[in-house]
Amino acid sequence: MSIRPAGGLGLVRSDLGGQPRWALVGTGALGHVQTECIKTAELEAAPFDREELRRLVETVMAALENYSAALVSTPGGASWLHVQHVPVRRFVAEVLRKLLALSAWEPFSAAPGPVALAPYEGLVGLRSSSSREYLAYTVTWSGIAYLLGAAAPYNPSRSAQLRNLSRASTANTQPSPLPSCLRERDVVALSWSSRHTATLMPVLVELGRDGRTSLMLDLATDPAERCPAPATTGIDLCTSPSDLFTLSGTAEDLHLPEDHHTVRIKDHSVQLARLVGLLSVLLESSGGCTQPSWRSLVQAEKWLGGVLAAARPQTVLLSNDTSPLGALAVHTANRYGANTVHVQHGAWTAESVAWPALHSRDIVVMGERDRPLATAWARHPAAEVHVLGQPRFDALAGLGREAQRRYLEKVLAPGSRRAPARIAVWACQPFGPDRLKAQADLLLDGLRAADGDWGLVIAPHPAQSADVFAPLLRSDGGPFVAVADPRVGARGCLAGADVLASAYSTCGIEAALLGVPILEIGSPGERTLDLASHGLATRCSNAHDVAEALSALRDPRPPVSQTATDAVCRWRGNSAAQVARLITQRAEARATSSDHVHHDAHGAASVPPQSEGVPAR
Repeated sequence: MSIRPAGGLGLVRSDLGGQPRWALVGTGALGHVQTECIKTAELEAAPFDREELRRLVETVMAALENYSAALVSTPGGASWLHVQHVPVRRFVAEVLRKLLALSAWEPFSAAPGPVALAPYEGLVGLRSSSSREYLAYTVTWSGIAYLLGAAAPYNPSRSAQLRNLSRASTANTQPSPLPSCLRERDVVALSWSSRHTATLMPVLVELGRDGRTSLMLDLATDPAERCPAPATTGIDLCTSPSDLFTLSGTAEDLHLPEDHHTVRIKDHSVQLARLVGLLSVLLESSGGCTQPSWRSLVQAEKWLGGVLAAARPQTVLLSNDTSPLGALAVHTANRYGANTVHVQHGAWTAESVAWPALHSRDIVVMGERDRPLATAWARHPAAEVHVLGQPRFDALAGLGREAQRRYLEKVLAPGSRRAPARIAVWACQPFGPDRLKAQADLLLDGLRAADGDWGLVIAPHPAQSADVFAPLLRSDGGPFVAVADPRVGARGCLAGADVLASAYSTCGIEAALLGVPILEIGSPGERTLDLASHGLATRCSNAHDVAEALSALRDPRPPVSQTATDAVCRWRGNSAAQVARLITQRAEARATSSDHVHHDAHGAASVPPQSEGVPAR
């Protein structure tokens, strides 16, 4: 059994034979220790250089690529490290953060030595997250000790929490049957998130108006993320088999004998065989559509290949081509000769992506500031970037501000209670509990100190569990606070707000387009959408900043320039039509070229709409 002391762990110096040694012990023992010691929670809270972390991540990923990328591939030839790059990269970052913390702690840096594991603690565990489905894998401190060379004869690879979360079944070893209604379609779109659906469905509707047929593949495993039945003729909906993402099992080829191959991480040397062994846990566990196991991905490739063989689409359309399912979809589409079109569904910053890579042939981005990022991240040899806005923002002009205001007042003042005169909406992300609480405290303290009578409506992220906000609803005489219905979300109420607060929700861009004032919240150095640099938001690092920004809203504000909003999103109300036109013209060009006859996805002619296309290479 994996056991972790209730009070957490500490790192203690315990020399042996005059040589420095260290041990992981329960924090309850630290009060009796006479040598150097520190709680691991303090190590984890230590500041770190983000640029250094990014450089080290690249170093380790390159070492993993050379050492292990060829070990396992899907039947269609997709390497395990290519398809699973995002969860692997995130796990590597967790490893590096802990190693950097060790290097920064002077007692360990001055006398490095082997670290004894905590008895029976699992080597791979989970971080806290408010997401309903996403599994935030992390390496435990015993896992760090193992990577640094400690023997682990009695430590399981998984923590008890991770083993208890397993919802796997290994009975299914054959691809699930394809729907009997499959027929040829011009476009096949993939969605496993409500944001994907909202981004892609308007494009399919526009294609239908032009006589193009399409098939939406709904791969969501969270019921709240599933695609509703299309209301437009010419669009079929096909859901993935219910057992497709429930498979688990051992990734035998990633359990390697130890050898001399290592990667140097500042003061530490890590055996690559041991690192790959820990990474195999991510591939062996079933994490739904957001982090499918390796067995699920192999079966998904077979199933998707069958769909593409039957539908024979000219285009595969998606809103994420870097996560496991997205990378696999583009790889499979290329094998079947379909052009790939990626439509950006969320805001990007240079620091925000788990993997700076885009694999599709045509990349549609929201605003001018996204163009250089997409150009730098593009991996397709003939990739082009198109600044066409965001299809799901086309409907913003039709939002009912008065109706949304009435909804906010009703949520904050049910029954006969008086609603506050001014209302802020907090557009959340599925952060961990500590970060959510820090942002809630910042906002509520600022609202209390601001001029005027303020209330706060919390709008959960679509992938977020709403019950995580219960501890944040303070009843200490502060501002009225309520949680919006998750089915309403920030989009359903931001137009009625006096101000929108968020760290980096895409709803901040929607608010900017509608002229709603925006507060970009978070501690100094915390990542935001950086709308403030475009004059579209106010950066608030503490409660005083929030209070001042809210009080300043009483003064008239200068109008926002078209250049500023175009930088973050080119909003003309016709983005869906522009993306549909790109797809149609690309398909027509391919149909008249010899490349299409030979099913060569890399030789498509360039016919971008309104001269928006920019070659990425």
